[in-house]
Amino acid sequence: MPATTELAPAPHTPDAVRQDELFPIREVARLTGINPVTLRAWERRYGLIQPTRTESGHRLYSMHDVEAVREILGWIERGVAVSKVGKIMAKNRAAQVQLKAPVEDGLQGEYGQWREQLKLAVSAFDEVQLERLYGQIFASYALPVVFQDIFLPFWKHLLQAREAFGQTSEWLFLDGFLRARITQRLLLQRATQSRYLLLTALNQQCRELELLVAALMLGQDPIGVRVLGPGVPLDELTLVCEKLAPVALVVFSNHAPTAELPKRLKRLALTLDCPLLLAGDAADLAQDSLAGSPVACLGSEGRLMQQRLRGLL
Repeated sequence: MPATTELAPAPHTPDAVRQDELFPIREVARLTGINPVTLRAWERRYGLIQPTRTESGHRLYSMHDVEAVREILGWIERGVAVSKVGKIMAKNRAAQVQLKAPVEDGLQGEYGQWREQLKLAVSAFDEVQLERLYGQIFASYALPVVFQDIFLPFWKHLLQAREAFGQTSEWLFLDGFLRARITQRLLLQRATQSRYLLLTALNQQCRELELLVAALMLGQDPIGVRVLGPGVPLDELTLVCEKLAPVALVVFSNHAPTAELPKRLKRLALTLDCPLLLAGDAADLAQDSLAGSPVACLGSEGRLMQQRLRGLL
């Protein structure tokens, strides 16, 4: 961390859950909304969760297990069959290990301290403090770290915990703050660049913040990013590209691709005068079905997206 930026220690919060605390299955069901029968099925049939056992055979779950349950739920909500979730999660974690230099426990703890400070600012709806933290974090880390290791994990935690009283308001506060700041940054970035790629999302297949973060990850000198709102029909993107002449068109989706999507993307690629790229979780899931086609997959991890985009452009 640069010497000019000080990380204030996160104050102790009495209600914070200790990371080494273990929970019985009924408490995990309460925290996640998934009933015990389903949790046991995920363990027995798919090996998605591996709780510890007491001497009497009772299951005990760590906070890591709770977060894993929430991650599984996220994939299911995006249309992925539960039988396929384990392979996807394992593949994503392997990719992250390969892309990142080994991260010391101290650095991970540092990210956690930032998230604790964000939690305090958001729970107090303190925009001044949130603005200060936002600036400090951006000044201290590379862009992928800022979002993938600090802001987005906290944003996703609030999103997944919205059933708890007050969490929806906190999530909306943070989401609106981040969308406004990223949009401003993208506009400033584009003002200095004469060439850009076009980024759009398949309708209802990601949240706006996820699309905006992808735009930040993809923007690089001398190429900026222009974001189209979600919902533009695939069939009309050829017309849009004819008028805007981007260096590439990137379609973004965080949902499991339908059997028809790869076919539609291949047809679209044949009508474009620029490369067609697929990004987001759908890019990881559709990679095999798009192999050898004119559609390139950028993946969903920020560093990987940057690397692949540089290689293509």
